[in-house]
Amino acid sequence: MRADVRAVRLEGGVLAELYAQHASDALRVAYLLTGDAALAEDLVQDAFVRLAGRLLHLRDRGGFHAYLRQTIVNLARSHFRRRALERRFIERQAEPPPIAPPDLSDREGTRRALMKLPIRQRTAVVLRYFEDLSEAQTAHLMRCRPAAVKSLVSRGMTSLRTMLGADR
Repeated sequence: MRADVRAVRLEGGVLAELYAQHASDALRVAYLLTGDAALAEDLVQDAFVRLAGRLLHLRDRGGFHAYLRQTIVNLARSHFRRRALERRFIERQAEPPPIAPPDLSDREGTRRALMKLPIRQRTAVVLRYFEDLSEAQTAHLMRCRPAAVKSLVSRGMTSLRTMLGADR
């Protein structure tokens, strides 16, 4: 058996094992960042595809989850950056924004309020409270200082309290 064929089989087995182990957690993080189940699935698949070529170079399998989470945060950030650019283009075309359906439950109201936050605030809140990361870990993932994370989380939670208080 050639070495490259053996490497592909080895890598595929490792990828399947890591996917089974981390996919549900990754999907949860992606959903909380995006608020869209289909987009979350796409981001998780894209993240695994990006990481598939790097599996043979993975020194610590315990670090895979953090690497996967960082990849998902980066992909979500890129998605929303692209979407903001598309939204500005559409606004220039003078089309009215779509009408959102009414809130159906407290959970839906919370999700919608979370989606109204700016992406950096949303990312900070999701990583701190839903992923239960420390300020330092969140700052590392977001590539900012811990003080910025504190500020983003504080502003995000204040906005959420205001939005959710106004809805009730």
